[in-house]
Amino acid sequence: MSSKLVSTGVEFPDATTQTTAATAGAASFGALTGTTVSASDPATDSNPSATGHLWVNSTSGETYICTTNTTDENVWVNIGEGDGGVAPDPRGRGIFGGGNISTYTNVIDYISIATTGNTTDFGDLTVARYGLGAVSDSTRGVFGGGWSGGNTIDYITIATTGNATDFGDLAVGKYLIAACADATRGVFAGGASSSSHNPIPNLDYITIQTTGNATNFGNLTVGRKGIAGLADATRGVFAGGYTSGDTMDYITIQTTGNATDFGNLSVNTKQPAGCADATRGIFGGGYAPGAYSNVMGYITISTTGNTTDFGDLTNARHAAAGLASSIRGVFGGGYAGDSVIDYITIQTTGNATDFGDLTTARKRLSACSGG
Repeated sequence: MSSKLVSTGVEFPDATTQTTAATAGAASFGALTGTTVSASDPATDSNPSATGHLWVNSTSGETYICTTNTTDENVWVNIGEGDGGVAPDPRGRGIFGGGNISTYTNVIDYISIATTGNTTDFGDLTVARYGLGAVSDSTRGVFGGGWSGGNTIDYITIATTGNATDFGDLAVGKYLIAACADATRGVFAGGASSSSHNPIPNLDYITIQTTGNATNFGNLTVGRKGIAGLADATRGVFAGGYTSGDTMDYITIQTTGNATDFGNLSVNTKQPAGCADATRGIFGGGYAPGAYSNVMGYITISTTGNTTDFGDLTNARHAAAGLASSIRGVFGGGYAGDSVIDYITIQTTGNATDFGDLTTARKRLSACSGG
């Protein structure tokens, strides 16, 4: 059986001959614009000049083409004899979606959580909206609800930039909602009805890797809008909101049913933001009575109780969005923060540090990450 080195269209009788031919042809390949010849495979930080760049491994004879050209996060598809491409690890990527300032936006932008810097354009939501919620597993991000979006759910593949795709519908059209997820299931909580604008207690859930409509989960302890959500591998916690701003309640994500009282926030806030690692959750910012808040408080998710002071955000704001890796928490946007992004080390209390800026300044946005 013969094999083919796809980049040249030349057939060779076997893999050994192919490797020899690729090595021998290095000089001619190297002379081509947009082609690299190397003794090793490309990496995500092998930064080519443009999409479509060819990379020939002169040791193995395998050939790759760059399909996504983003500095230090390039995607290379193997088009040669071997299999397996090269792509960024989605677990290190944070996503911000939707929001509003003067009008609704469909913007999705992203960061590499372990570094600092401004966001990069990712693509667009299917519907421009604000007050939506976002959940994710290690590969997929899902956005649900939002004003002007109603019951819309759409999704992205975190490692691959591009526009969102329709997922299904929430059980109830709502906005100013919270969301959280474990490794397989996402839960959307509370918010205000898109028809009556009244706070609702509704919880509904999806299986993140399976498109379709959301299913009823249960109810919050108190119906409220403008809340924040976070989760560990087992439990989701929802905090703050209009009508009952210091309330925290929790669910077991894999077990449907009504939420249970968890404790209280140290500051009564509307539209705070939340993020978490495997054990600790952080709620930050919000609108406290008469002023925006810069306060961050933390909980141990597996226990119950009131929040403990963590430190302060870089500026006071509400309606921001939070996301996290296993080490770092990030808060982005919000009213009077607008484009600000700042970060914390979740297991170390202290004030937040400047991270960079959003591509589009906005509040009432949503956020998720690859974990």
